[in-house]
Amino acid sequence: MEHEALIRLAIFLGLFAILAGAEAWMPRRDRRQPQARRWLTNWSILILGTLGLRLLALFLPLLAVGAALDAAAQGWGLFNRLDWPIWLEILLAVLIFDFAIWLQHLITHKVPLLWRLHRVHHADVDMDVSTAIRFHPVEIALSMLLKIGLAYLLGPAALAVILFEILLNGTALFTHANLRLPLPLDALLRRVFVTPDMHRVHHSVHRVEHDSNYGFALSIWDRLFGTYRAQPRDGHQGMVTGLKWQDGRPARLLWSLALPFTRR
Repeated sequence: MEHEALIRLAIFLGLFAILAGAEAWMPRRDRRQPQARRWLTNWSILILGTLGLRLLALFLPLLAVGAALDAAAQGWGLFNRLDWPIWLEILLAVLIFDFAIWLQHLITHKVPLLWRLHRVHHADVDMDVSTAIRFHPVEIALSMLLKIGLAYLLGPAALAVILFEILLNGTALFTHANLRLPLPLDALLRRVFVTPDMHRVHHSVHRVEHDSNYGFALSIWDRLFGTYRAQPRDGHQGMVTGLKWQDGRPARLLWSLALPFTRR
């Protein structure tokens, strides 16, 4: 769709800037590492992941939005065989995509090979808005393959995929932000959406905690499947985020990219 990528990029950069400013104004936790070096590494990982998707597009010319358009042209997928109102189709597609990403996230914690990739994200010792962009390029490519397959299976409107991508990126930035929300607001929001305090539990060094709260956007899946954990046992100020065995090396780009292929 015309200008779709540019619009999504503008929304992403705008939200990143707003949340980065909000973190500086009302941070939830003190930093353990210099911000500049971490952010340089995390942004570099994002750029490499984006280049990886461009490389993937050489072999699979249709990424998620293109797959939805192609499925519509071919008449493939569930929604292309149903004469349902477009608003209902979009709502259901966004819900199904969000559940699929929740399930993918859970699986990356349970399958050792996938966990080796995903632990690059968890290795960030300071959790802030830049942690949301810290995913190994191979994991980003695998996630895109999932969304492409789902687009062909469901046959959603391309608009539904675009809206989901905006929702996913925006909520990932929000939930990773080092942001102090008023507790009543946090309690209200987390009835439906994942909040920073809720997702921070997932980044705890304690196994029982980082095997909980898998949601990025909606909190309903964790509540429904029994993986919801309200608070960290050490409190948000006392808890340690990251991985138990790590040190300051996650702030280094080459170390982070090589992490899935080490013996750790």
